[in-house]
Amino acid sequence: MKDSPIIKSSRKGKISINVVLGILSLVWMIPVLFAFIGSMKEKQEYNLSMFWDLPKQINWANNFKYIQEYSSVFQSMGNSLFYSLCGATGAIFFAILAAYGLSTLKIKHRMLWFMIIYSGTIFPFQLYLIPVFSAYQKVGLYDTKLGLILFYIAICIPFAMFVLRNFFMGISKELVEAAKIDGAADFKILWRIFIPMARAPLSVVFMTQFVWCFNELMFGITFTKSNEIKPIMATISTFTGNKPAMLVACAIASMPTIILYLLLNKNFDSGISYQSK
Repeated sequence: MKDSPIIKSSRKGKISINVVLGILSLVWMIPVLFAFIGSMKEKQEYNLSMFWDLPKQINWANNFKYIQEYSSVFQSMGNSLFYSLCGATGAIFFAILAAYGLSTLKIKHRMLWFMIIYSGTIFPFQLYLIPVFSAYQKVGLYDTKLGLILFYIAICIPFAMFVLRNFFMGISKELVEAAKIDGAADFKILWRIFIPMARAPLSVVFMTQFVWCFNELMFGITFTKSNEIKPIMATISTFTGNKPAMLVACAIASMPTIILYLLLNKNFDSGISYQSK
């Protein structure tokens, strides 16, 4: 029995999409491949050879030793992990409360409050540099871990609130009314109904905000100066001579975000299946 025209067109569409995705994946991986090759070279070999030339011998051990002895990469990585965890977790905490209030509770001028909070993502982030830098110097938060954590929390709230508010608005109002009839308070409804159903968006928001905080460079350079406070990207940006060692440091710095994706990947679809029950 021959396939119908609809099935044939569907197969052609899937093949076309897979081809496009394969090409995009290849284009995306080419710089990673060249960085991987460069990280295996010695400093002199890297400077004298083309970036696609294979190394004469693998030199990872010496590059790793250089990072340990002449940089504070591992300390800065610990700082970035701390900043990213606190920034993403704090932002999600406040975003959940704001999203629940703006989507479910009876609050006057909800759209106005939503626009005020969401306006934090409308303006270019460079606009915040000078005002926040001046304020931090006056109140003593410049070059402190608390200063970076507070800024990352504040800058991540608008996007997290936007995503969670849209998800919360799709939750059936009958569930909320039934919970209220049973005597559940607002915070209990949030904790027992909304948060379990929002595992997928919460995982996505946490991962995106964690990765943004971890890979952020501009504010990390501007608001810090000492090696004990600098995040990982600010430290890597100080590598000037040994490019292969810098590539090894970049590979090490990418590990936390890859591990986080592997840990949260199973939650991406769980909220959708939970809501459909």
